[in-house]
Amino acid sequence: MSSPIQQIFQLGFPWQTQDPFLFCVYHLDHYPRGNGEMGPDASLEGRNLGNDFTLKDGWRMYHGESIPGFPAHPHRGFETITIVNKGFCDHSDSLGAAGRFGQGDVQWMTAGSGVQHSEMFPLLNTEKENTLELFQIWLNLPKANKFVTPHFKMLWHEDIPVLQQEGVRIKVIAGSFKDTDAPEPAPDSWAATTTNEVAIWNIHIESGSNFILPKASQNLSRTLYFYEGEAIEIDNQKMMPNHGIQLNSVEDVVISAKNKTASLLLLQGKPIAEPVAKYGPFVMNSDDEIQKAMQEYQLTQFGGWPWRYLDYVHDVDKGRFAKYPDGTIIEK
Repeated sequence: MSSPIQQIFQLGFPWQTQDPFLFCVYHLDHYPRGNGEMGPDASLEGRNLGNDFTLKDGWRMYHGESIPGFPAHPHRGFETITIVNKGFCDHSDSLGAAGRFGQGDVQWMTAGSGVQHSEMFPLLNTEKENTLELFQIWLNLPKANKFVTPHFKMLWHEDIPVLQQEGVRIKVIAGSFKDTDAPEPAPDSWAATTTNEVAIWNIHIESGSNFILPKASQNLSRTLYFYEGEAIEIDNQKMMPNHGIQLNSVEDVVISAKNKTASLLLLQGKPIAEPVAKYGPFVMNSDDEIQKAMQEYQLTQFGGWPWRYLDYVHDVDKGRFAKYPDGTIIEK
């Protein structure tokens, strides 16, 4: 019988993905305590502020200058799915939508025809370290949906199913695991069509336990990312952390964790199988469409920026919340 493993590769920054996914990045930053203004209570000397991607003292500022994160920037033609396992993310966008989410929450944003948003990481705790653990996944949109109306959706951690099996914990963010369905994705998503079998699962396997990844349909992209632990074994092959494994989608796959709990992310889906033209935050089907996207953004700013600052953060004492473009506010 052939091995279910198609390829094993080292994880970089960002992680390698397969169609229908465009991009996946894992952020793990051990920020110090906050300074009361949601920035780090530590010197920023020696950092390339505005473009700080070097892990120094266990953390990075990214494009932030006083608060870490990603100030206002545009997107068109795809979706961002942001999973915040630890810490918080403050969202603001050109639709007037906003939110603070974390502790396992997920934000699903369809950029569609074009949106600006910011994603800042407020350091709310002034007494102890502010650890941030976050995945951001870019899921492509097919040509027919490149220009849909932008959409902002929160999947609160209270609503995301977490299944406990013997020694295994599975968080079902997208797709279905056995008889358990994830919350509905954004309405125009490739994931909204169930026959595309898009799955995003965060899996934790305790040392000495096994997890059987159930088989799915033929010709799906299926990648498992082993990002934390000591070792796993698949088909008698031992793998160390910081590796990705591309798998055959039509076979059950037994994954065994060795010595420590193994943490994995699964990305699966039917390929869109259309041409991809990418330039920074724009993903279209041709270079001509990329040029038009850039020109349109320069002219319209995709609706402009309604917030006071490009690196806008919400009040320090604000809890988890979402404000939708229609003005609806949900507080958790």
